[in-house]
Amino acid sequence: MIPISDNIRCWNKPIINNWLIGINIAVFLWEIQLELSDTLGYFVNSWGVIPAQISRAITNAFFFNNSAAWIIVIWRVFSLVFGIFLHGSFSQILGNLLFLWVFGKTVENILGHRRYLEFYLAAGILTGVVQILIEPSLTVPLIGGNGAIAAILGAYIMKFPKAKIDTILPLIIVYIPIELPAFLYIFWWFVQQLFYGIGSLNIPPIGVNQSGVVFWGQIVGLFSGAAFIRLKR
Repeated sequence: MIPISDNIRCWNKPIINNWLIGINIAVFLWEIQLELSDTLGYFVNSWGVIPAQISRAITNAFFFNNSAAWIIVIWRVFSLVFGIFLHGSFSQILGNLLFLWVFGKTVENILGHRRYLEFYLAAGILTGVVQILIEPSLTVPLIGGNGAIAAILGAYIMKFPKAKIDTILPLIIVYIPIELPAFLYIFWWFVQQLFYGIGSLNIPPIGVNQSGVVFWGQIVGLFSGAAFIRLKR
């Protein structure tokens, strides 16, 4: 299922949503350049969310009064934001940006530009924090805006449960346009995560995104987005 658009009329231009899409594309093109120069692994391991490094730095800073550890803590806290804009494969960024394009513009319309940006970043950071708490010893970098996109989907479904989504069903070489209820995309969002390994970038030494940790982070993102929009009513 490929979502194309919804039937919710937006009165304001999705300025922030368009900028987010543009930034994600620009960063991914940068990643491709780094891969060609064999420096992508170092970059992602430096700026992705690595729970083990963050947990160790926090322990050293708070419990052992290690002043140098505070620099690492600050650096790694920033990675919670920057990591939202990194992606590990072509399928991951295409899937995320497609959902951002269809559902994000409507959520921005109801939240307003500034609050929508805060919502997007906060959801991505919250997802990262949850992933660290779930597996604090994990040494695999966690990257991608999956948690933020899940929060947008959760907010959208909570606000517009009966919305209709214009969808294309690709059947081999035949593309059939249909209209589906929005709530079906909660299920489809998690199904498509299984295909995010397609077109993976070469990120040594151990790749990115351990599936179990990423899954639970997205669950938190989905429910946090729904809870936020519910409280806003």
